[in-house]
Amino acid sequence: MTEPKGAAGLPEAWWSADLDRMFAATGSSARGLSEAEAIRRLALAAKRRGRRRGHGVAALLWRQYESPLVLILVLAAVVSVIVGEWTEAAIILAIVAGSTLLGFAQEYKAARAVAQLQERLALTVAVLRDGAVATVPAEAVVAGDVVVLSAGNLVPADGVLCEARDFLVSQAALTGESFPVEKRVGVSAPDAPLAGRDNAVFLGTSVRSGTARMLVAVTGAGTAYGKIEERIGESDPETDFERGIRRFGSLLMRVMMVIVTVVLSANLVLGRPVIDSLLFSVALAVGLTPELLPAIVSVTMAEGARRMARGGVLVRRSSAIENLGTVDILCTDKTGTLTSGQMALQAATDPSGAESAEVFGHALVNAHFETGIENPLDMAIVAAAAARGVPLPERGKIDEIPYDFQRKRLTVVVDLPESDDHLVVTKGAFDTVLSCCDRIGAGAGTLPLGGDERARLADFVARKGAEGIRVLAVATRVLPPRARYDVADETAMTFAGFLLFADPLKEGIGETLDALRKLGIGVKIITGDNRHVAEHVARAVGLEPRMIAGADLQRAGDEALWHLAKECNVFAEADPQQKERIVRALQKRGHSVAYMGDGINDAPALQHADVGISVQEAVDVARESADIVLLQRDLDVLRQGIVDGRQTFANTLKYISITTSANFGNMISMAVGTLFLPFLPLTAAQILLNNFLSDIPSLSLAGDRVDPEAVEHAPRWDIAAIRNYMVIFGMVSTLFDLLTFAVLLRVFHADAGMFQTAWFTISLLTELVVVFVLRTRRALWNSRPARVLVLASLAMFAVALVLPSLGPVARAVGLSPLPLPVLASGIGIVLCYALATEAVKRRLLR
Repeated sequence: MTEPKGAAGLPEAWWSADLDRMFAATGSSARGLSEAEAIRRLALAAKRRGRRRGHGVAALLWRQYESPLVLILVLAAVVSVIVGEWTEAAIILAIVAGSTLLGFAQEYKAARAVAQLQERLALTVAVLRDGAVATVPAEAVVAGDVVVLSAGNLVPADGVLCEARDFLVSQAALTGESFPVEKRVGVSAPDAPLAGRDNAVFLGTSVRSGTARMLVAVTGAGTAYGKIEERIGESDPETDFERGIRRFGSLLMRVMMVIVTVVLSANLVLGRPVIDSLLFSVALAVGLTPELLPAIVSVTMAEGARRMARGGVLVRRSSAIENLGTVDILCTDKTGTLTSGQMALQAATDPSGAESAEVFGHALVNAHFETGIENPLDMAIVAAAAARGVPLPERGKIDEIPYDFQRKRLTVVVDLPESDDHLVVTKGAFDTVLSCCDRIGAGAGTLPLGGDERARLADFVARKGAEGIRVLAVATRVLPPRARYDVADETAMTFAGFLLFADPLKEGIGETLDALRKLGIGVKIITGDNRHVAEHVARAVGLEPRMIAGADLQRAGDEALWHLAKECNVFAEADPQQKERIVRALQKRGHSVAYMGDGINDAPALQHADVGISVQEAVDVARESADIVLLQRDLDVLRQGIVDGRQTFANTLKYISITTSANFGNMISMAVGTLFLPFLPLTAAQILLNNFLSDIPSLSLAGDRVDPEAVEHAPRWDIAAIRNYMVIFGMVSTLFDLLTFAVLLRVFHADAGMFQTAWFTISLLTELVVVFVLRTRRALWNSRPARVLVLASLAMFAVALVLPSLGPVARAVGLSPLPLPVLASGIGIVLCYALATEAVKRRLLR
């Protein structure tokens, strides 16, 4: 928090202070801060945060050295220095520095790319600066700011209310309260618990309805949310992809422990030097490990995020890219995704269905004076007024009862031009408006509203819904004047008529849904609209509707809903809690669920879905709850995003599968070789260098091409499959390694120097070649790799052939020039290995 300007200072229990004292303590007023003062306070707060937190670049670089394997290598280098093996120590440290700097460079580049994309989604808030409303980034809010809040906004800091009108806030993230709570201007007791501070709002909560102005008292780490975060640590739930990485790491650790223990014991039994044996075993462990995996994952995700951004999909959380690829159920609203979202008022009718200028006038009053949630229905009414040449109403607005998701209606109160009375105008969902009415008609011609009339009105709504027309109801009431109105005044109303809206289907939506089905993704419509409209839209887009409505959802228990969520594909008249329950039920049935929404009522479902998807123009709470934000409200853009997510997942698994199988084969070969060779197959430095050089082209796998059939189904982590893959192809590699050993010893009678050089070269070449064989399920020659992968591999191929002849460099790592027959034989073995691996792959896949 910035320093208060006032002399009194901010009270510890600031929620118990009156507004005058709070303005004095924060050096502010009802006009907010001046722009210059806000900039000064923001700079001071940034300076303090800089002192408190470590630098991002330094932290990222240090993270490269937190790996246990890197620390083991550093320890091995220290041991080498102690026993006088200076060259060995220098080589180990050089390789450690090379691999960690490579990983740092790739992760830093990836982090920068993701940060730049996320800047486009930065949350903004409305504040008073010099008495005028200005829009600033949420991070720029400082103590003393006066923030303007309305439905859909996220609260950017902790503070007290200066003004509030029908102001409901959802603060479940802090207090666990299931339903929104009303906040009012005033003071709370100094010892009031968080849930009892009715005059205060807090960072991390969201506005459900109404409007307010808040004086900011505390920001950042000093907020209630910030203190909780500090205590529990900032950790997101483990995703399916992260869980897979962890399980894969456990598998490698078990294999590594077995191999290292066996090799070290064998070397000691054979009487080889302890230090050499220890360094060899450590290098063997490192050689088995894909130590660039963190960098590969970061680069792959960053590449995926950039590719998706080019297609109009911005990623807020990197892990969502992998999760998006695993989605097999997409839950979506209909408005703006299946339909165009361009609402048009088709007609304003009286209860009999005849066009009515009076009903249109009432609707225009309600839409024009409404100040809560911006919505396309009100925009359509105002646009229709302009098209019809109807001027906007100039009546005085008295009050407003904001929309909420329990009432599903909005009320505006205005004065009557030729009377002292007030006119109450309510519009909203047909059922809820009808429940407020006991009369029907207009003016003096109103009649009691009986059961037959109610049935006739409901039949009209059902018929229009079956035609795809969205219907709202309008009701009115005249009351004696007073200053304030509330929900209790929405009774004894007169049913005035209907508003009919058309929202045509989005062009090409049928083809998009077909394309999603071909990707193995089931589509379910979840909407607050009535069942008739939902059913019509479902049929129009090619879904055979199996529908359940909100009332039936309310009665269904959890276990019943698990079955219903699986079987039904249209959920109509659903409220926010029901949307969340549907998502949870689908997850309970083993599905990976994406939820697409843009409203306040979508926030709970967005938070609990495996991938929450929103749109750029969504309300704050929906956009901030989402993992992915679409720049266009277009399911085809999302379909391409899912394909990109699957490509990202596939490229990550490529690196893991290829690297572990090649490394496993080489490590088994070395373990076997130590049992019958009179010398070590490779020195520790040669193992580390070989591993480092073979990993460089693998970084290019992040941007590799993916075969079309690889993205036809949602991928899943399969540790057993990775283990089998590693063992099968690792053993193929071991067979050719043993063949290499036999050729070198029996044909060329190689000594230690020639043997180690030849096998170093052949081993590196096999690891480079096998990437092209195992990167695809197709035949090697039928799948085109990325150009950067080809170029990087050719460069390392050249290094493998030239390195033994580079004089001092070669001698430093124990390499020497190879006779031409040895080199030619090695290349022949590499080619045979590639063909054999291709044959095993095709047989295994078949």
